[in-house]
Amino acid sequence: METIASVEKLQSRIEHFRTQMLTVGFVPTMGALHNGHKSLLQIARNQCDVVVLSIFVNPTQFNDPQDFKSYPLTMDEDLSMASAEGVDLVFIPNVQEMYGGNLSVDPVDYGSITKEYEGLTRKGHFDGVVAIVRKLFQAVNSDASFFGEKDLQQLAVIRRLASEEFPNMKIVGCPLVRDADGLAMSSRNIRLDANGRNRALNLSRWLGVLRIAAVEGSDIDAALEGIRMEAAAIENIDLEYVDVVDSTTFATRRGEWKTKGSHAIVAANVDGVRLIDNCAIH
Repeated sequence: METIASVEKLQSRIEHFRTQMLTVGFVPTMGALHNGHKSLLQIARNQCDVVVLSIFVNPTQFNDPQDFKSYPLTMDEDLSMASAEGVDLVFIPNVQEMYGGNLSVDPVDYGSITKEYEGLTRKGHFDGVVAIVRKLFQAVNSDASFFGEKDLQQLAVIRRLASEEFPNMKIVGCPLVRDADGLAMSSRNIRLDANGRNRALNLSRWLGVLRIAAVEGSDIDAALEGIRMEAAAIENIDLEYVDVVDSTTFATRRGEWKTKGSHAIVAANVDGVRLIDNCAIH
């Protein structure tokens, strides 16, 4: 496994693989790798000849400076996982390499995909996501790139970016991975103590409530309102949103949840740690 810090060297190594007619798979991350990332690397390994992993905590996608400062950094552990999973290249650039000293990014408007939910509660977040993913896609020029479905709205944004600017790249959505207790795996989970983790389990439980309501044909609006009322009564949980949406457009589907592609989504701050989760309901 080789670690690389410059775009120029990365592109040179990838060009070498291209001369050997090898396919390149790319897994972009912000580090603090866990078993969810491990599953992405395994899927990429199964589908491509060469696997490139990037580790870069992107400052332009954080609307909260404190969130950026507190984002977990576990480089030694990350490199150990990458090596164990057979990663060929690990791209670890610094901010200067990716942005050249200019952290301003262009606004992105993909309609409801970038305006609602994450786009509404985290102003400018998707501007930063698109900016860095574009730069990474240009640097790696992979045949396929692999993203977890836990960040469902981000995946929809990246699919839109790829369709418009990188039409020859395959975007592979990989299944959300949960811990044994049902909590969606996230790099932020390590910031939760035992009590916070127990509170965080409400997110997956609420998704289950919505899934059951959908299966039983119950009133989705009533189920959503019940979740909001329950969340308001739980100490140290600040519910940002809970809803049922189209997983491609992120338009609300409260009245049309039986349409294929409907997902329940939720975001909340639990003990000051922001978490998101989702599940398919049809």
